[in-house]
Amino acid sequence: MGADDKLRNKAQEMGGKAKEAAGDATGDRDLQAEGQADQTAGGLKQAGEKVKDAFKP
Repeated sequence: MGADDKLRNKAQEMGGKAKEAAGDATGDRDLQAEGQADQTAGGLKQAGEKVKDAFKP
């Protein structure tokens, strides 16, 4: 796993924030929930990358 994965994870998290904001602005609860899910998934993937990096020699 490398920098590309980290970038994709951050992009997923940022995209989730945008979806959530759009859902808030339009009152679309489904879009808001989808954005929150994307943020969570991106954050978890980033945490996994940090753990992997911590165990690299």
